[in-house]
Amino acid sequence: MDIVLATLLALALGLLLAQAPSRRDVGRTAYRLAELERRLTLVMDHLGVVDTDPLPPAVREHLARGDKIKAIAEYRKITGADLLTAKTAVEAGIPPR
Repeated sequence: MDIVLATLLALALGLLLAQAPSRRDVGRTAYRLAELERRLTLVMDHLGVVDTDPLPPAVREHLARGDKIKAIAEYRKITGADLLTAKTAVEAGIPPR
């Protein structure tokens, strides 16, 4: 009985590992995303479209409640930015009083 359970566990683990993306897939996806963002920026520039509020909605919600620290933390979580970059971006999105 123990051998059957161990075999099933090993098989399940093998199937899970087979589904994980490879480094090549992750790199390819990152490249494609960067290329799409570059092209979108070109289209927006060509059309004269300006993003008036580039902050993610979750960050704007924290700012609307007046919680700047949580907004910075959320920005870091979403974008992966360092603390100084997140602070600068969030403060740039705060409307003047």
